[in-house]
Amino acid sequence: MAEEYDLRTDELLVRKWRHKSTLGAQGGWQEEVGEPRVGPVTCLDAEMIKENCSNPVFLRKDTKTSFQWRIRNLPHPKDVFDVSVQPSERCIVIKTSNKKYYKKFAIPDLDRSQLPLDSSALSFTHANNTLIVSYKKPKEILTLEQNLMKELKKLKGTGEGDVDCKTQ
Repeated sequence: MAEEYDLRTDELLVRKWRHKSTLGAQGGWQEEVGEPRVGPVTCLDAEMIKENCSNPVFLRKDTKTSFQWRIRNLPHPKDVFDVSVQPSERCIVIKTSNKKYYKKFAIPDLDRSQLPLDSSALSFTHANNTLIVSYKKPKEILTLEQNLMKELKKLKGTGEGDVDCKTQ
């Protein structure tokens, strides 16, 4: 796992995970929080077939008090969207009444801490063709993040992106 924080605001900018493959080789990085550094694949073959730039873009960008997901390029009005919690499947479901968009996703932070999903913590808004889904962080996650920030404050940042980490 690799995380990147803003040293001034203590905001989590990027969290990536790298898992080993079945044969034990290092796999690629999977973005959990933040925008991918490399854009989506635009050229699929030699004939220059390109991905449509109006496709929805799903990404996570957390705030201090909530987990937040942004889905860009969704031109539908807010009343078309239905955002709900599926506690049995431990995920959040976004769907539209006109059946133009459907997305099911989990909250890995809650899964790692084995915390239940609460539908009262979920909210959403829509502006500028972007659907913003927010899930209020539970107290356990907030205290865990505060403890982590205390540990990070002990490390000295030597430059942009450089932190003195001792490995064992």
